[in-house]
Amino acid sequence: MAPKVRTRFAPSPTGFMHIGNLRTALYAYLFAKSKGGDFVLRIEDTDQARYVEGATDVIYNTLRASNLPHDEGPDVGGNYAPYVQSERKQVYKQYALQLIERGEAYYCFCSKQELEQRKTEEGYDRHCRHLTAAEVQHNLSQGKPYVIRQKVPVDGLTSFEDAVFGEITVDNKTLDDQVLLKSDGLPTYNFANVVDDHLMQISHILRGSEYLSSNPKYILLYKAFGWDVPQFIHLPLIMGKNDDGSVTKLSKRHGATGFQELVDNGYLPSAIINYIALLGWSPKNDRELFTMPQLIEAFLVEGINKSPAVFDYQKLDWMNGEHIKLLPFDQFCTIALPFANIQDTPLADKWREIAALLQSRLHRLSQIPQMIAFLHQVAPYDTQLFVNQKNKSTLATSVDCLNAALTVFNSLQEWNADTLYAAFSELAQSKGIKFGQVMWAPRIALSGLLVTPGGAIEIMSIIGKPAAVQRVESALQLLMGK
Repeated sequence: MAPKVRTRFAPSPTGFMHIGNLRTALYAYLFAKSKGGDFVLRIEDTDQARYVEGATDVIYNTLRASNLPHDEGPDVGGNYAPYVQSERKQVYKQYALQLIERGEAYYCFCSKQELEQRKTEEGYDRHCRHLTAAEVQHNLSQGKPYVIRQKVPVDGLTSFEDAVFGEITVDNKTLDDQVLLKSDGLPTYNFANVVDDHLMQISHILRGSEYLSSNPKYILLYKAFGWDVPQFIHLPLIMGKNDDGSVTKLSKRHGATGFQELVDNGYLPSAIINYIALLGWSPKNDRELFTMPQLIEAFLVEGINKSPAVFDYQKLDWMNGEHIKLLPFDQFCTIALPFANIQDTPLADKWREIAALLQSRLHRLSQIPQMIAFLHQVAPYDTQLFVNQKNKSTLATSVDCLNAALTVFNSLQEWNADTLYAAFSELAQSKGIKFGQVMWAPRIALSGLLVTPGGAIEIMSIIGKPAAVQRVESALQLLMGK
């Protein structure tokens, strides 16, 4: 029986959750769940200089909002706790000393100034690697500060098989003797992640392809301990498109690159997850819209591409629009309302009517204020908007239609979409013209826009009779040059 698949997501609490980090978490989650395995969250906070207060909560909140629940982690516990690296300090020192005993690591007493003096093209010149046991013991007895370095082979080759990029081989002489344990007793990322992945029985490691060059040193650490080497799945880079058409690694200059920033810009978490799933992975068919269960069912490592993926905001807009359409209407009303900014306005009681016009027309929730601004107030507009060849609308016919609209308004005892539709249908019939022809001028007068979410009837119902009368009268004055 094959061992249980266990993957991990091991972010550093250094700020917001970047799209690249979130995609790593997503792929690790999808792979584990597609194999019936465990998804582990580990907080790698050994770089205290970059620690940001509250960043761990950002990680928890992002995974929760993204529907990526972890089976083990600092907040839910597990058999391999603690899951925060700064709480495992003594574990790393124990294993670093074990490597020294095995002849696979050594104490380095060089100061920063000495390291600068000893720097070569290949890096540190390995001076302390050649200290005698007596020299090492003397320095330790004197309390001289030290780090512990990996004793990397100076000749030979190191190879490993990656599930995406195939066999990778490097010449050992190109690798430096990396620091494993820093002078403050905390491990480096490169050492801690190897120790933790082994102790937590991580079977498959998914991470960005930028770690490919570091991986040989991880392999050598596993071998130095005599541990089984996990399987590696390196993921392609995510690129952003520049104004000149070129692509570079995704960054702030390309737009929003953090999960929360995208959510604040009106993207649904489900759409963000759906979109980034396709940034570097292709399903067997051409399908593009997925729920989380559907992603788990479809996910195969064989679908991960080597080539960098390009983040396309237009494609994300389209996908987000499709996810918005799929929301149950009540849920859409709830999540879209904060973006509308209509609290304490006359439109607040009309929100469900407004929302019904918006749901199928939005790409981002952040578009809502602009799309409904005309419901609050009509901006100045050109009378040429009243001219429309298809609806046989001219400035002269528009005056007639608007005057007729005022007559309809005054005749109505009840003001709602049904009574308005019936009255204007009767008006169109009495004039012997199509419904669209009689409604063109009123819609322009009510909105001042060529394109609106919804038609004139819906707009009239939402803004109410006094506002409708006032806007039509103002349009008449504009048309007649008053």
